[in-house]
Amino acid sequence: MTDDPDDAGDAIAGLDRSDPLAAVSPLDGRYARRTAPLSPYASEAALMRARTRVEVEYLLALAALDATPIAVDEATAAALRGIYEDFSAEDAHLIKALETEGAAGYAATNHDVKAVEYFLRVRLADLAEATPETGADAAPLDDAESLYPWIHFGLTSEDANNLAHRLLVASAVSDAIVPAVREVRDALVELAHEHRDAPMLARTHGQPATPTTFGKEMAVYAARIGRALGRVVVANEDLSGKLAGASGTFAAHRAAYPDVDWRAFSESFVRGLGLEHTPLATQVNPCDDLAGLFDALRGMNNVLLDLDLDAWLYVSDRYLGQEAVEGETGSSTMPHKVNPIDFENSEGNLSKANNDLAFLADYVTRSRLQRDLSDSTVKRNVGAALAHCLIGYSKAADGLRKVVPNETVMREELDATPEVIGEAVQTILRREGDTEAYERVKELSRGRSVTLDDFRDLFDDLDVDDEVRAELKALTPAGYTGFADELVDEVDGE
Repeated sequence: MTDDPDDAGDAIAGLDRSDPLAAVSPLDGRYARRTAPLSPYASEAALMRARTRVEVEYLLALAALDATPIAVDEATAAALRGIYEDFSAEDAHLIKALETEGAAGYAATNHDVKAVEYFLRVRLADLAEATPETGADAAPLDDAESLYPWIHFGLTSEDANNLAHRLLVASAVSDAIVPAVREVRDALVELAHEHRDAPMLARTHGQPATPTTFGKEMAVYAARIGRALGRVVVANEDLSGKLAGASGTFAAHRAAYPDVDWRAFSESFVRGLGLEHTPLATQVNPCDDLAGLFDALRGMNNVLLDLDLDAWLYVSDRYLGQEAVEGETGSSTMPHKVNPIDFENSEGNLSKANNDLAFLADYVTRSRLQRDLSDSTVKRNVGAALAHCLIGYSKAADGLRKVVPNETVMREELDATPEVIGEAVQTILRREGDTEAYERVKELSRGRSVTLDDFRDLFDDLDVDDEVRAELKALTPAGYTGFADELVDEVDGE
């Protein structure tokens, strides 16, 4: 055994580290296709671009102040915005080089935000040197160096970071997470309407209970997911940014320009990015807003976990059949098997996501005094938590697309469980004034195997009107579903 990492294991010949098969995490390996929609928001390159956006927009906001000597016309502003709007892999690699090894005449910063500042200097110089001869439009900058002092002016790295992180999280949730959950909800709504009147035995405590319909049960989940998703959307819209300097006091800003209303500037700038504004902070933006979002996601995931568990049981009970995929193997030894693997996979990933989200929600709301850096590395894992969410949602959607309700099996089990009409019987008898109604049905059915004929013998012995007796004899398990089919329409109002 050796401690030398180069000897820790034999490399696989021809397998490049960029190959998904070489990925350390399944998020970028096995499930790379499913997590790809999050790459524009959760990757390190995405964070670099978001920081660049914040720094450019901040520079332009400073230029708009009468107090500052910065002159930026419309053409220059458009060129500056193009730096982040056209952000490329080359830009990301340059920022990384500025941070880790030095580049473009700058020594290594060993600081990711400072590397973005120097990157902007490099790109400003490029803009100043651009000419028609080099294939560019007329130079939009006469003097790039005059803008250098105003990049990151008066800011602490957390000013750029907290805004960048929230811009990325907000977009990831709205552009990737919410649509994936809506896909699950839409599949449930479709199942609910299509099978609204398919009678099904319900179970409470795992035991036969008052019948329902398969459609109504799917509608319940669709409604729950809709409400939970609404809470996620609200929490996402409440993400709040801070721009107030090293200790949250605007001290550097006020020292430089005491007559500028920096608090109003900060609020205008942050809201201009599409975020709510945090007026009172330390160096760190209190992350109660992020914690609220993570908790809302956990609540939604719990609904989907409940769905995964029930769907698995419905498959086990043969209430749900699964469409076999040609060429797919369910078991390496039992050729007949079609496993509910999508629901199982969804369950596993959503459980992992919830553990990660609970950890994040607890951790990001704490920071030693003004700030410690432990939160920095933790926040880099937000994307991983969202990725497990996304896998869970997409797998649940896949599972719902493959299942086919087996109404024959559902009806057969209902017919074999006539005792479930006992509730209706004793309720009708109570209506007729029978003080022993519950006890009569209990004596007949509790702990026993009964038939509809047994109930009908009971009805023949009852001292009731013929009309009531006929009403009782007309009861069947499949017909005892209340307003279940109509309740499906409630989900359309969610």
